[in-house]
Amino acid sequence: MAQELQADFYAGVRANRNKQYLEAGDIEEAMSAANAVGDDAIQKRTRGSVSPDSFTHGTSEQRMQWFMKGYNTGDIRQGDTFSALLN
Repeated sequence: MAQELQADFYAGVRANRNKQYLEAGDIEEAMSAANAVGDDAIQKRTRGSVSPDSFTHGTSEQRMQWFMKGYNTGDIRQGDTFSALLN
């Protein structure tokens, strides 16, 4: 799961570094996509219930949080999702 959240973080960093190419609404669209593909959202939609023990990509909230951390900081050094999940 940490690797998938790190990918979300890197996507945010990439978006930060390419702001000149973003159009109005692009970040909101990214948040909507991250929200839709969180393990909790997918499980609720397909199973009707959520089983956190089986998460592989992170919750919608985690995915949005890590993307925004990358976008807001633009600092690749702040993307240690592995240590963050241990705390």
